[in-house]
Amino acid sequence: MLDNDAVRILSYTHREREDPMIKLAPSILSADFARLGEEVADVTAGGADYIHFDVMDGVFVPNLSIGIPVLKSLRKATDAFLDVHLMVTRPQRYVGAFCKAGADLVTVHLEAAEPQDLFAAIEAIRAEGKQVGMALKPKTPAEAIVPYLPLLDLALVMTVEPGFGGQSFMADQLPKIRALRGMIDAQSLSCEIEVDGGIDPDTAPLVKEAGAEVLVAGSAVFKKEDRRAAMEAIRNA
Repeated sequence: MLDNDAVRILSYTHREREDPMIKLAPSILSADFARLGEEVADVTAGGADYIHFDVMDGVFVPNLSIGIPVLKSLRKATDAFLDVHLMVTRPQRYVGAFCKAGADLVTVHLEAAEPQDLFAAIEAIRAEGKQVGMALKPKTPAEAIVPYLPLLDLALVMTVEPGFGGQSFMADQLPKIRALRGMIDAQSLSCEIEVDGGIDPDTAPLVKEAGAEVLVAGSAVFKKEDRRAAMEAIRNA
């Protein structure tokens, strides 16, 4: 575990990086599920880089959402990059099935299992030839991800409490994004930083300045009539 001085030193490294290309990952949690294929096609045509697919089990988070059957159906309807975020307890039980169902990237929560099971989940995702992500709840410090970071394609910082859409952005998570940016750059890792929660044209510049590269947005995209314009407003804010 890094001490506070080490995290602070690493957090400055991102300032010397060139501005990365920002990717947009609209969250289908805010889409019209009666027209899910059409909704995904619309945002993909509008410039979405990833499609964010939230899975909730009612145990790890106090809500239920969608799962493997919906992912299988969506995979048949789109060639888009499917970014699957598992907000489920003991995710090692399910990662292989989600990979087989069509996920391109599977993100598990650091808080959802014991370390040996998290390493097993990472290995299982890699065995399926898919990308691996790990997410952190707001109360989880950045340094907790250090043992896993070299094994990841993506680190997800939650800027709301996971479980429900439409929450307000938590600005106190910006130092965590900066610390992760510094850790990744210091080790020259090819690990993207994704941010999920309250992202819109007002908050996007804050997380981009902190070092985020992939921005998840739900209502700020799907609740707008012109999805392309909504995504460009976030990307270019």
